[in-house]
Amino acid sequence: MSDLQAVLWDMDGTLLDSEKLWDIPLFEYAEKLGGVLSQETRERMVGSNVPTTMRLLFGDVGIEPTEADMADGAAWILRRTEEVFRAGLPWRPGAQEALKAVRASGVPMALVTSTERGLTEVALDTIGRDLFDVTVCGDEVDGLNKPLPEPYLKAARLLGVDAARCVAIEDSPTGVTAAVAAGCTVLVVPCDVEVPPGERRIFRDSLVGVDLDVLKAL
Repeated sequence: MSDLQAVLWDMDGTLLDSEKLWDIPLFEYAEKLGGVLSQETRERMVGSNVPTTMRLLFGDVGIEPTEADMADGAAWILRRTEEVFRAGLPWRPGAQEALKAVRASGVPMALVTSTERGLTEVALDTIGRDLFDVTVCGDEVDGLNKPLPEPYLKAARLLGVDAARCVAIEDSPTGVTAAVAAGCTVLVVPCDVEVPPGERRIFRDSLVGVDLDVLKAL
């Protein structure tokens, strides 16, 4: 990786400790439907996109949704999540410093998230838009969301780099699977869900002390 071409960052659970914030609307909406979201199903949602999350949620409470139900539920959850995000987004340990250190090195950076564009824009008010050369959101990959490789491949295309010469930074099995499938080397910093070992995965407890030299050494 001495010729590292770009660094591709996940958002929820990697840069921001926001998975716990997603808990609020998800558990609330399950209750609105008259059910209780199980912890097992909630963990399966980590790193996934909105349509997948909605299918899991309705299935967990035993409802066969119509397309209208899915759309209404997704809209409710996104509105509620925006309220929660605007109340304050906490950083993961070392994430803010790592972002600034890598940005200062001049290596291109992308944000690659399963969160949809509207909510990502709210989060970028905290993270900083100027830190990224491109951003790829969950509603911008034609349904080919993580764990498929397209989000990371699209980010590499937009940056004009080879995904195999990029480091992706992820926290979830879903995101790691996507990045590995795209050919990236992955720095895995688990947050709320354990990530199994595997090819091109290097594990670290936090982003504290991460800079370009650390990423090149992977």
